[in-house]
Amino acid sequence: MNEPLVVLDGVQKNFGDFVAVKRADLTIGTGEFIAIMGPSGCGKTTTLRMLAGLEAPSAGDIRIGGKRMNDVPPHQRDTPMVWQSLALFPFLNVRENVEFGLKMRGVNANERRRRALEWIERLEIGEFAERNIETLSGGQKQRVALARSLVTEPQLLLLDEPLSALDAHLVIRMQGVLTRLQRELGITFVYVTHSHSEAFAMADRVVIMSQGEIAQIGNPREIYRAPANRFVAEFVGRNNILTGTIESSDTNQVTINSALGHFSAPTEDIHQKPGRSASIVIAADMVRITREATTAENTVVATLISEEFVGSIVTLFLEAADGTEFKVQLQERALTDLDIHAGGQFHLSWATTDAHLLPENS
Repeated sequence: MNEPLVVLDGVQKNFGDFVAVKRADLTIGTGEFIAIMGPSGCGKTTTLRMLAGLEAPSAGDIRIGGKRMNDVPPHQRDTPMVWQSLALFPFLNVRENVEFGLKMRGVNANERRRRALEWIERLEIGEFAERNIETLSGGQKQRVALARSLVTEPQLLLLDEPLSALDAHLVIRMQGVLTRLQRELGITFVYVTHSHSEAFAMADRVVIMSQGEIAQIGNPREIYRAPANRFVAEFVGRNNILTGTIESSDTNQVTINSALGHFSAPTEDIHQKPGRSASIVIAADMVRITREATTAENTVVATLISEEFVGSIVTLFLEAADGTEFKVQLQERALTDLDIHAGGQFHLSWATTDAHLLPENS
């Protein structure tokens, strides 16, 4: 990781008796793209607001560029924020909206006009420079909000679900715009989102929060393939979770005994205790599905309940004899040979190396 720009050291935020953020520790490198995810009420937006200076931490320290920022007001921080609502001024045109931050900093009229127009062009909305904000589409307004935040060329940009109001095709396009700008400028982005696809597509590292606590920090692959606990496994992606008791373990794998049979997963801990409860995670795209029985090492028979299509990807939802739900994700073209229909029975299987053992007490 690059030289730290942002450090949260034991940061907590209380609202009366309610603890919104609990003793958070997080270091963000200069030029890093960090995404913060979690369900509603997990503390991600409160964390972002503390970075912006809109909320003061109840405990712990926030340092930006090595300086303690706990009591520094928002207007004295170089931490512009792109809001979910965009918060553009309807009484100003596009150029004037982009100029606003420079005007507040005392930049003279000619210079702020030059810089504003440069950023408007950079975000490909030059033809709308003198246009009223209310005449723009959602995607165009989003670009104005970005230009207004970036025109001051800050070290740190905070983004609170900035793409949530856009249509799906615009979201994909704006992801590309954001990623390109962040890489070109070397600005540190802290991006709050509900969307797994946004976080995994853009971020260098992802922070998963639950009930005010940081549940896991890692790059997208680590988060997706090796969840740190059951919450992350259930929150991220299409994961299957099997719970049982440890039957045996050796130098590189553990076997659990569940109501559906015996299943194995890799482990680096050779001291797994037989008899203790354990869970393994298998991502939906790692599960193979066939009409006929298989000799694979981990197998389950399940009944198809429903299907979900997203473009060329289909997710099959199945149920095993004990009621355990399984998800299988595959390319739509792979369905041709399966004779898919609700109520049909299928054999599911996966390689031991594709399973992940959840840590003890997770």
